[in-house]
Amino acid sequence: MSVSFLKVAARQSSRRMPSTPRLWLPSCRHSSTASHRLSAGERLAGHLQNAASGAAALVTGFIIYYHVAQPVVHLDGEAAIGGPQPKRATKATVHQNVPESALGAQYGSKEDVQKAIEELRRGIPREGAVNTDPEVLQFYGSSDKSYHPTSPHSVVVHPESTEEVVEIVNVARKYRVPVVPYSGATSLEGHFSGYPAGSICVDVSGMNKILEIHEEDSDLVCQAGVRWEDINSTLKEKGIPLFFPLDPGPGATIGGMIGTGCSGTNAVRYGTARGEWFLNVTVVLPNGKVIKTRRRARKSSAGIDMTKLFIGAEGTLGIVTEATLRLAPVIPSKVAMAQFPDVGSAVSAVQEILNTPAGPHIQCVELLDDHMMKAIADGGLVSETYPIHDTLFFKIHGDPAAIDSTTRTVQDIVSKHRSVNFKFAETEDEAEELWESRKYALMSTIQSEEGARCWTTDVCVPVSKLPELVHETKKDLEQSKLLSTIVGHVGDGRCYTLLTRLSTADTSAGNFHAFILFQSDNELKAVSDAVHRLVHRAIALDGTCTGEHGVGVGKREYLTEELGPDTVELMWTIKRAIDPLDIMNPGKLYPDMPKDGEGSRS
Repeated sequence: MSVSFLKVAARQSSRRMPSTPRLWLPSCRHSSTASHRLSAGERLAGHLQNAASGAAALVTGFIIYYHVAQPVVHLDGEAAIGGPQPKRATKATVHQNVPESALGAQYGSKEDVQKAIEELRRGIPREGAVNTDPEVLQFYGSSDKSYHPTSPHSVVVHPESTEEVVEIVNVARKYRVPVVPYSGATSLEGHFSGYPAGSICVDVSGMNKILEIHEEDSDLVCQAGVRWEDINSTLKEKGIPLFFPLDPGPGATIGGMIGTGCSGTNAVRYGTARGEWFLNVTVVLPNGKVIKTRRRARKSSAGIDMTKLFIGAEGTLGIVTEATLRLAPVIPSKVAMAQFPDVGSAVSAVQEILNTPAGPHIQCVELLDDHMMKAIADGGLVSETYPIHDTLFFKIHGDPAAIDSTTRTVQDIVSKHRSVNFKFAETEDEAEELWESRKYALMSTIQSEEGARCWTTDVCVPVSKLPELVHETKKDLEQSKLLSTIVGHVGDGRCYTLLTRLSTADTSAGNFHAFILFQSDNELKAVSDAVHRLVHRAIALDGTCTGEHGVGVGKREYLTEELGPDTVELMWTIKRAIDPLDIMNPGKLYPDMPKDGEGSRS
């Protein structure tokens, strides 16, 4: 392993790990009910220490493991980022060819790529700014979180300003070398894989400064490489009672969140990236021009909303370098739990709750099915386990009177929908303990299958269609001998289904983020087919092939079915107008255009 690669790994590790303690690294409890047992955080730390060969090697071992073994991404902002990682089998998959430019673009030769690299070295002479170490190129061009086609880059460049990004784009255009943006590396659909003909990876994670905070206007300006957790920790440290409510996976950066149109556990209350949380963005276009999509006013009817053009564009129209973020006030919250005899009853309860005056006080609604609750109980990562039932976890926010009123409403409605157990956390310690089951859901499922690897995907349907999706997918997975566990954002119609390779045929499913564990190519084929059927089933229910992960390489084939050929044709028209050379992240997002003679309609 090269010294250059280890330096890059160490630098990335320092960026990705939280700068201050988070909810998923809890301190020692002081409540009398928990004083006689270790907390989940203490057990996690113990597992980590046991896995290390010695105190002197712990830090180095973690850095190498995290960046070489690439542990599975955790789900949402409530996940355990510092916990134990299960043993993993060697990656067993056969990649197809990386998609080529659907515009038939002619890219530069190998000689042109080398000329581009040399010009980049002259243009950005800072030490370490331009990296061609083979291990680094492979690392940046692929991810063990994804089983889509991959390819190493030709060079990785680390800009520190918008001006340096302009320099990179101008060189790329001059020599016709594809450009692939990169930041937090938490995306799951192959967004940052390299291009076979040669590509320039633009790692903006070093552009991680908060430039301005306007407390009186409830907004801030930051660079694209800032992580959402660091924004919220900075606001808290400064005593500013505001926060940025979008909470995707730990380590996600603002640029990537914009590119994939992210959301998170708070979506039921605060919406997604496609809401008004990004007031404007600064973008370097393929022609080297820099645009700012609008001013900082909270609303504007001045022309087409150009900010939205880049939300979900996945770096195919330009590279976002700065953004103005709208902030929300920090509101006190409490946690409650309700258990049900089946998923249908749980979903019906959520629908009724959200349509009452108490609805606006529901910050999060998370569903864990009975198989997931069993996995948590067996996993040993939480300090208290609960009965094995389909379970809803609520975060209720507001002033004390609003929380009290909303809690009574929730309890009345879940009781009407056959709830068999209800619990409300009176204190912060109790709330943290209750939410642990949600935090460690993914880790508990992964630990149920030692040595497995994980393929992650997501779909979304209208909430009313969730029970039907559950029923149809249950029958499908039964035939496939796949066991599923559901974890999801029920309030906005998305559920996470973790499909594990087990011998039992008793399965259930939801409207999904799917975490699919497998150990061999034969099993990979089975889970790939199951995901393919899942996506088609969701679209048939008036849903989408992706709720928040984005399209990348993995979901391109479904866009025409979901959006219609004329909508896809309009997307291509915009792409051709802005990026006629197709140098911005080619082979991602856009479905292949019809071949000659096929026409534009299916």
